[in-house]
Amino acid sequence: MTADVLALLGGDPGRLAIFEAFEGAVLSCGESAMRVSKTQISWGSPYLFAMLSLPRRAADRRSGALLATLGLNRRLDSPRVLQAVEPYPGRWTHHLLLTRPEEVDGELRAWLAEARAFALAKGRKSGPK
Repeated sequence: MTADVLALLGGDPGRLAIFEAFEGAVLSCGESAMRVSKTQISWGSPYLFAMLSLPRRAADRRSGALLATLGLNRRLDSPRVLQAVEPYPGRWTHHLLLTRPEEVDGELRAWLAEARAFALAKGRKSGPK
C-alpha cells in the first residue's frame, strides 16, 4: 500500500480493509494499473473501469465507508447500487457504498470483471487512446 493511498483513506483501519478487499477483487480480473489522485483511487486497463473514493455524505464518511464506482454497458438492477446514471448512451456508471470488506463478494467481483471487459472492448472499438 502506498503513502498516497494511506493519505487518501486517512489511515482508517476499516477503510484500509475495504480498499485491500476491493483491490484484490480488481486484480483478480486481470492486469490493471492503479492511479491515486487527491480524491480517488482508480484502476484501468488501460481505460478506467473501477474507482474508490470517499463518500460525499458526511455521515457515510464518518462511518468509514468507501464509494465504489464502475462502468458497464447496462444498468445493474440491484439494491446494492446507490446510484446509476447513463452519461452516454450504452454506458452506465454505478455507485455502491461499501461499509465492510465482506461486501466485496462474488457478485461485486463479477461486476468488476464485467466492467474491465467493457472497458477493454470500448478501447478496441475506439482505437488507440
